[in-house]
Amino acid sequence: MAEHTSSSITIDAAPADVMGVISDFARYPEWTGEVKQTEVLEKDDQGRALQVRLVLDAGAIKDDHVLAYTWTGDDKVSWTLVKSQMLRALDGSYALTPVAGGERTEVTYQLTVDVKIPMLGMIKRKAEKVIIDRALAGLKKRVESGPKG
Repeated sequence: MAEHTSSSITIDAAPADVMGVISDFARYPEWTGEVKQTEVLEKDDQGRALQVRLVLDAGAIKDDHVLAYTWTGDDKVSWTLVKSQMLRALDGSYALTPVAGGERTEVTYQLTVDVKIPMLGMIKRKAEKVIIDRALAGLKKRVESGPKG
């Protein structure tokens, strides 16, 4: 199994509010920075995204990829890469744990990235860490400030 990188952050909001932001793919370009465009390709019978196309521009890495999502209850979502121009793998998850009586949420983000171009494992882990830290910071800011509009 490939190595993964993981990090956590505590957000001042209930888990349902955090998951609401995570599952609102249409608004990702407003708070993620690297995601420029999203398109939900398939939904489950509860209206949750099963496949999402994301157009990414992270400076050196520009990609158009499709991810398949798996929802586990109301507190975890994981994804795997379906297709990509630059990536061989992009597997990850958000796991939410209520803290402080459910008024706050610990969010753990786990990620494994494998690019099609050769890259040292150490550099790959550093890139994963940067992606995770940016995503968690953006998620925290978005949830705590509330949606715009």
